[in-house]
Amino acid sequence: MRIIIGSIFLLNILFSQGFLHVENGNIVDGEGSPVILKGLGLGGWLVPEGYMLNIPGYGSPTEIENKIEALLGADLAAEFWVLYHENYVAQADIDQIAEWGFNSIRIPFHYKQFSPLPGEVNQFGYDIIDSLLSWCAPYNMHIILDMHCAPGGQNNGEISDSDGVARLWLEDGYKEHTIEIWHSIAEYYADETLIGGYDLINEPVLPDGISSEDLRELYIDITNSIREVDTNHLLFIEGNWYGTDFTSLTPPWDDNMSYSFHKYWNDVTQGTIQYLINMSNTYNIPLWLGETGENSNHWGYEVMQLCESNDIGWNWWTHKKLEKITSPLSAIITPQYQDILDYWNGNGSEPSTEYAQAALFGMAINLAIENCESRPGVIPALMDSTYGESPVPVTAHSIPGTIAAVDYDIGARNVAYTDVDYMNTGNGGYNWGWSYRNDGVDIEANGDENGLPYNVGWTAVGEWIGYTIEDVTAGTYDLLVRVSSNVDGGIFFLELNGTNLGVFSVPHTGGWWAWETMTIPDVIIGDEPQYLKLMTVQEGYNIEGFTFSETANSGDDGSEELIPKSFTLGNYPNPFNSQTTIFYDAPLTTDVNLSIYDINGVQVKRLYSGLSSIGENKFIWNGVNDLGMLVSSGVYFYRLEGNDFVRTRKMVLVK
Repeated sequence: MRIIIGSIFLLNILFSQGFLHVENGNIVDGEGSPVILKGLGLGGWLVPEGYMLNIPGYGSPTEIENKIEALLGADLAAEFWVLYHENYVAQADIDQIAEWGFNSIRIPFHYKQFSPLPGEVNQFGYDIIDSLLSWCAPYNMHIILDMHCAPGGQNNGEISDSDGVARLWLEDGYKEHTIEIWHSIAEYYADETLIGGYDLINEPVLPDGISSEDLRELYIDITNSIREVDTNHLLFIEGNWYGTDFTSLTPPWDDNMSYSFHKYWNDVTQGTIQYLINMSNTYNIPLWLGETGENSNHWGYEVMQLCESNDIGWNWWTHKKLEKITSPLSAIITPQYQDILDYWNGNGSEPSTEYAQAALFGMAINLAIENCESRPGVIPALMDSTYGESPVPVTAHSIPGTIAAVDYDIGARNVAYTDVDYMNTGNGGYNWGWSYRNDGVDIEANGDENGLPYNVGWTAVGEWIGYTIEDVTAGTYDLLVRVSSNVDGGIFFLELNGTNLGVFSVPHTGGWWAWETMTIPDVIIGDEPQYLKLMTVQEGYNIEGFTFSETANSGDDGSEELIPKSFTLGNYPNPFNSQTTIFYDAPLTTDVNLSIYDINGVQVKRLYSGLSSIGENKFIWNGVNDLGMLVSSGVYFYRLEGNDFVRTRKMVLVK
């Protein structure tokens, strides 16, 4: 094992800037240059949390393990956890995190992964970190080790794997075991420069009768034990009450430590962190925001701006969860895994071992990054300096073509959209449909199984959404707007490149997903990029999407074959990473061919050849060619051909 670590150490000599450490109140690299840590937490990987896995009642790591073992038995459960750990975080995840621009990761771990009992060593934890070191070395990405679950539990919550009592503070032996573990970790990694530091205890909450002096004393004891074998690494010290209260933790007791605070569900103002800045200035000691997140993109953007304007590094919680919108990556919940969740929730019968195995192993496989969905806007909010200034298309929109209402531009509130509820500062609100995107825009799963996957709802007066359309063919178009309402009175305003297209009243369609098409005829469009903006004048409607459909007199010079205006063609999503739906509307029954071609014009897949049905026609392409083999990432074209028309559109496959 140390041979592997030795190789990593050689890489560190080549690529790293030495140990992170404290100089003049700043976190600096080995050459003394200030470093602003920009990181992602790998929560849920070594410390599974119920809310991340959608488990009813959440549940502590031990409770989750017990539930799974009860269904699978000990041997299959052990196999499940191997598969789970291999897929939740792999080298591909680290490669992606580095490509996004992050320079650090925080690894929450459970004490038992290094030492289940005093005097015992579990090699599992060291093997995991050794693997991370090899993956992070090419990027000089720092790894911060976080004891997320301390022996006995440092608070009474499930996140510390507590049984409801914070026994670390109340019973003999747990503190000594904690010190012993950190001593062993520090001795093992003393010379590893990619280890950015040790986050000694995550979110301590002291029970009644335990003073803040007791917290300080334990921190000092851990520090002294670490310094016996490791004088290199930075120590991160979290305050009481989930990393917010630093009573008795000043003055600092080590010259290479940083105070780590957490920030959730509150305002993003200088005043909310000024007490921490005052502490930092008084003692000339750096701050680090070790955990933040579980909030909207706009909130995250403002937090990053607040931190970086005060020279504070930060770490977003977390990089991947199941069917959530607040993380960059989201794994899909299969119907089989949902059956398991329903059973645990008391709404279903106990599954057989075979069924449970298929469902749980399938869940673990879906955690692999190549099987996850990306959440648009999360990474730009954290990493793009222009996020608060300029909107960016979320996907490649085209005219002619269909634009899903939920595919508005990426950007901050009042840049890409305006919404009344756009962050959670304690009331739990922003995206009330809790689907697809992590902004203030309210998005829900479409209740019409024949429609687009999602729609915008909960519209309110003054809210707007905008769409940058860069692929434009000049012509005259009918603009078709798909709307629904279960009430009377909904009104919206449409604008294209600053030109008023009109104010429109939405009819009572008979239901929130009973879609009807409103047509704005004969919109003349040049070949320059367009910007479509929809503003709500009066609440009370949902919107599914827009279609720019060519009219009979469309085209620059009449040389192109014309398409009946109801023959609209598009696909969703685009770009896509697992499958996409290609759809078109047919005004009549006619012979058509629908095929996919690569960038060189070679046919990849014939999706359909035969009579089209009147109305909407849908075909799913999962990236497989005519030979049944998966194709590679890249640009592809799909062509719809009929007796008197041809239409070709572009799409992008990203793996």
